[in-house]
Amino acid sequence: MTLQEAKQQAREKMMPQCRMCKECDGVACRGEVPGMGGKGTGASFIRNVEALKNITLHLKTIHDVKDADLTFTLFGQTLSMPVMPAPVTGVNINMGNKMTEKDYIRGVVKGSEKVGILPMVGDSAFKSFLEDNLSVLQEENMAGIPFIKPWNQEELFARIDLAMASNPVALGVDIDSAGLDTLKIHGHRVDPKSLEELKAIKSYLTVPFIVKGIMTVEEAMLAVEAGADAIVVSNHGGRVLDHARATISVLPDIAKAVNGRVPVLADGGIRSGVDVFKFLALGADAVLIGRPFAQYAIGGGEEAVELYAKKIAQELKGAMLLTGIKDLQTLKEQGRSALHFEV
Repeated sequence: MTLQEAKQQAREKMMPQCRMCKECDGVACRGEVPGMGGKGTGASFIRNVEALKNITLHLKTIHDVKDADLTFTLFGQTLSMPVMPAPVTGVNINMGNKMTEKDYIRGVVKGSEKVGILPMVGDSAFKSFLEDNLSVLQEENMAGIPFIKPWNQEELFARIDLAMASNPVALGVDIDSAGLDTLKIHGHRVDPKSLEELKAIKSYLTVPFIVKGIMTVEEAMLAVEAGADAIVVSNHGGRVLDHARATISVLPDIAKAVNGRVPVLADGGIRSGVDVFKFLALGADAVLIGRPFAQYAIGGGEEAVELYAKKIAQELKGAMLLTGIKDLQTLKEQGRSALHFEV
C-alpha cells in the first residue's frame, strides 16, 4: 500500500464528512462539526495551518552534521521521535461511519507500535467509544495515553478508573472539549475546570497528569500550579472556539514561561515533518498530529499509519540535516535561528 492509495480509500470511507482534500487546511469543511471541520467560519482550523506557512527555514549546508537523532523520552518511555497521534475519537460521529471504532483505533495503536511512538486515545459522547479504545490497548498489550473529557468530577473519576485498567503511561484531560458541539448535540454537558478541580484530578491519579487545551501563559501557569506533569498547547483543532489564535502563535510565550518545569506538547495544523520542526524550534518538546493519523488509519489501517509516521520522521530528519541541527536538544536551543518569519 502507498499513502496515495490509503488516501483514496479514506476518501471513499469518509465522504461526505471528510473529502481528503489535496491540502488539509479546513477550507472545504469549514463549519462542519460534527465532521472534520473547524467551528463556525472555520477560521481557527484555517489559521492553524496558515500560521505555519508564514514560517520558513534557512537552508544551511556547510556544517558537520551527517545524521540527526530524533530519539525522545517522555515519562520514562523512549520514543523514536517526538511525535504522537492525537486522541481523535468518534468514527460514527465524525468520520464517515464505514468502520468500527475498534478497527479504527487498532490501526492507530498498531501503527504507532511499529514505529515506536506512543498512541493517544480519546473519550467521546458515547462511553462505548472510550471502552473500545481502551480495550484495544489491552488486547494489543500496548501502553498508551488516554484522554478524558472534562465531565463533572464524579463521572470524570469513573472514567479515569476505567482508563487505568489499560495500564496507561499517563492520563490526560482535554479541557478544551468544554466547547465541543458534538458533546452538546448528544445531550452531554462538559464544563471548564477550576484550579481546585484540576488539583483534585491530580491527587486522584497515580500516573502522570496531562492538561490539554492550554492557549495562554496564564493558563499554562495555572496548569503547572495544579500539578500537571505536562501540558498540551491546543485549540482542539479549531473545533471549539471560532477565531481563536493559532497554536504556533501562542507556543513560544507559553514555552518560555513554563521554562522546562514540565514538558510542553502542542498540536494544530501539523501536516509534515517540516511543520514538526517549526513547533520544536519554537519551544514544543513534542507534538500531536490529529486529522492525518485518523484519516490514514481509516484509509489503510496500521500499514498506512506506519507509512505516514515514517514520512514525518524522514521529513523532520531532512529539515534538521539541512539546517545543521544534530539532535532534539540542539533543535530546542538553536532551532529558532533556523526560522524566518514572513510578513
